[in-house]
Amino acid sequence: MKKIAIHNAGMKKLAIMVLVATIGLGVLVAQADTMASPHYVIQSDSLNFGGLRSTSGSYAIEDTLGEVATGISSSTNYALSAGYQQMQVVGIAVVPASNVTMSPSIGGVTGGTANGSATFQVTTDDAAGYSATIQASSSPALVSGIYAFPNYIPAGASPDFAFNVGAATSTFAFSPKGSDTPTRYKDDGVNTCGTGSSNTAGACWDGLSTSPITIASRTSDNQPAGTATTLNFRAASGSSNIQPNGVYVATTTITVIAL
Repeated sequence: MKKIAIHNAGMKKLAIMVLVATIGLGVLVAQADTMASPHYVIQSDSLNFGGLRSTSGSYAIEDTLGEVATGISSSTNYALSAGYQQMQVVGIAVVPASNVTMSPSIGGVTGGTANGSATFQVTTDDAAGYSATIQASSSPALVSGIYAFPNYIPAGASPDFAFNVGAATSTFAFSPKGSDTPTRYKDDGVNTCGTGSSNTAGACWDGLSTSPITIASRTSDNQPAGTATTLNFRAASGSSNIQPNGVYVATTTITVIAL
């Protein structure tokens, strides 16, 4: 949830305070663990003295006579977990972003730019990795009653390396940064987004949408450290634009799934 509060500071000035509250929604797998400690969980154990499934009104257990050729093997294209009931489920954890107040204030007559950022972190043991998307609840995303900051529109198919706002317009943009951001939001380190491997600060600006936009993904696990992604937000009003005062709010949902 992203909130932008705009308060009238006089007839010729508009003070804009942006509060960004990003909610991270993780898709988690419910499971019944057999054994656990503060540091480890055994999701499926092997008793090694039988070969059957036993049940009661409250529990179920499967055992086996023994195991051979156990362990994890991998190649360029595949990963194999060999053995009895090897890791039937995967785990994923999301640390959501905290609220952010964008600053400085924007003059309602003179215009200006406000910036803010929010960071979320994803940790998963899924060998296939994860994907994270952001989705706005409305279009335009940043609104106050009947007034709005239009969603940012890049000049081409890729995000704009440099942020641009017309003298007579206003706009609201975002730019994700992190090692897991997709190629669309990476750059060549010079002036072009959608190519290269650089994460140039203050570059690759895009507009929010009511459709999901991928902002982070990977094709491997990242435990135990996890990976952080920072979402940078920018609201701007041109020098000859009149932006009505009010409390501007943008609500978004970040969805994270294991692949």
